[in-house]
Amino acid sequence: MIKKKVLIRLKDVWKTYTMGDQKLDVLKGINLEIYDKEFVAILGPSGSGKSTMMNQVGILDSPTKGKIFLEDYDISLLSESRVAQIRGKKIGFIFQQFNLIPTLSALENVTLPTIFQNMPEEKRVARGEALLQKVGLGDRMHHKPNELSGGQQQRVAIARALVNDPEIILADEPTGNLDSISGKQVMDMLTDLHAKEGKTIILITHDIQLVKYSSRTIYLLDGEVEKITTNSKH
Repeated sequence: MIKKKVLIRLKDVWKTYTMGDQKLDVLKGINLEIYDKEFVAILGPSGSGKSTMMNQVGILDSPTKGKIFLEDYDISLLSESRVAQIRGKKIGFIFQQFNLIPTLSALENVTLPTIFQNMPEEKRVARGEALLQKVGLGDRMHHKPNELSGGQQQRVAIARALVNDPEIILADEPTGNLDSISGKQVMDMLTDLHAKEGKTIILITHDIQLVKYSSRTIYLLDGEVEKITTNSKH
């Protein structure tokens, strides 16, 4: 049996917030491995700890207790700037609110992450243009976010997530602000990225309808992994 390559590993991860003299455990002893080239959904209702889990899996926040590994890197042993650089190269993010900068054009939004990876400007622009063509926005490159529909803004966000050619795409409620047609287009794009380009997709959602796209679903409840299921169709 071929051993799967582990991309992200959470080892006994706790996240505790202190509010006055109260302590609130939002994540409680999470043990989880995310493998190369899988499409995994993290599913849970509001208040289950999904957003906190996203911040841990995406290396955006450090745990109160426990360890997080990105491939062979123990994140706790690295400086913040080194973590940011590795994260920028390895993980592309897609958010429910799109998180586009309103004063920048679609092309400028897409190419922004490449600046932090020191990509030369000519290569940056060429890559951004190619990705906007790929997501069907070749004629909208110089439009600002307020000149685009929600579905178009999310496609800009997908292009931005891909610009550094990361192994992992982390999508946090990517269809949450979209109508059903735009939502399906976004999920079809993520499916293609997984199936045709071998990207590892981590989908954070409360929508059980989206589970059909994933090969494995992690059910989160009250800050704990309640169960993990695999989708036999994949």
